Amino acid sequence: MKKFAHAAFAAALVFSGALVTAHAADQPIPSAGQAAPTFSLPSQEGTPISLDSLHGKWVVLYFYPKDMTTGCTIEAHGFQRDLPKFDAAGAVILGVSVDTVDSHKQFCAKDSLTFHLLADPDHKVVESYGSLGSWNGNAMAQRNTFLIDPQGKIAKVWTKVDPSHHSEEVLTALDELKK
Repeated sequence: MKKFAHAAFAAALVFSGALVTAHAADQPIPSAGQAAPTFSLPSQEGTPISLDSLHGKWVVLYFYPKDMTTGCTIEAHGFQRDLPKFDAAGAVILGVSVDTVDSHKQFCAKDSLTFHLLADPDHKVVESYGSLGSWNGNAMAQRNTFLIDPQGKIAKVWTKVDPSHHSEEVLTALDELKK
């Protein structure tokens, strides 16, 4: 009976198209106070952006599942809308997914996004931040955000964020941490 219930549950998940995510067991999600894992990834322009090059600035590093999907577009539009506030606070916004540079370029053009989207098709950075998940057997980033302070330490972590108001949450935390 137990096997049947487990199989029925698994079938229901497949049938419903539910998002099933899990971070890599050997890569826990970094926590506040830890040094942020360093990286260098190409942006939508193809130019590499490294965390080290942003030393001295606050960095909003947000991971998202897929370019041009509903939730990811809502989240990106929130960050784009609030970009002047992040600029005024001395913060840089970086979005990361496992999509390609070309996909990011199309997403930015279609949705008038002016901040950097970084391509991680090899999943190395997504995994180093404990944010690798999957959907229907395809690897993708989980919706997690890391606020990194000007010294390169993680100041705050959000997991499984709600894209509809996440930008405001990050701005509030940034204001509180800067006091």
